[in-house]
Amino acid sequence: MSELESIIWHTLGYLAMPTIFVAGFIGVFLAAVAILKVSGDTPVED
Repeated sequence: MSELESIIWHTLGYLAMPTIFVAGFIGVFLAAVAILKVSGDTPVED
């Protein structure tokens, strides 16, 4: 493996975990919003 390939694979490896975490948080947020919209819940008003 060339030095360039090694750098590319290391970069992809280091970027994978934060990307998975961020995508997971966004996915959970969107699922929660969708469930709340379908169930018809509204924000609590004072």
